[in-house]
Amino acid sequence: MAEMTLDQLTRLLRECAGEEEGVDLEGDVLDTSFTDLGYDSLAVLQTAGSIEREYGISLPDETIAEATTPRQLLAFVNESLGAAA
Repeated sequence: MAEMTLDQLTRLLRECAGEEEGVDLEGDVLDTSFTDLGYDSLAVLQTAGSIEREYGISLPDETIAEATTPRQLLAFVNESLGAAA
């Protein structure tokens, strides 16, 4: 896979941690913090684990902790995907 999209990320977030009532993941959420979207660090770690399994990449815990928004996490994931290709 060449690149992970926001749609793919929000699908995994929903599968791993659900979706908080009142939060619209279909909107412009790229720069919204995971906390504001209703996801704590454990939910992001669970999602990152699913990303690793689904995409066959490894994401260091420190990198995941630095990703506070979907845009940042997608950048780390897509950088790893590019390096793996």
